[in-house]
Amino acid sequence: MTSVFALFLTAAALLVTTAVYSLIITRNLMRILLSLEIITKAVSLMMICVGYVTDQMAAAQSYAITIIIIEVMLLVVSVGIVFGVYRQNGHLNTDDLNNLKG
Repeated sequence: MTSVFALFLTAAALLVTTAVYSLIITRNLMRILLSLEIITKAVSLMMICVGYVTDQMAAAQSYAITIIIIEVMLLVVSVGIVFGVYRQNGHLNTDDLNNLKG
């Protein structure tokens, strides 16, 4: 039981580390959005692993499902904003996004 927990926890930690590295390195809005998605999926995986070890799977699964639902709603809004930025500027590089028009 603990070896499975350690395996999944290591995988989740590796996902978080990779996504944070990608957030630091990249300047593309879609890659930033993808990195944030990977981080939230890793957090959901960690929550389910901890719920499995503490015998509270129902609570962990309900929290994970709630996080996934909220994440999907935020993803739809974020992708809409990214498409708007691409239409306006023709690129997704964050270094060149300095014009704030209201």
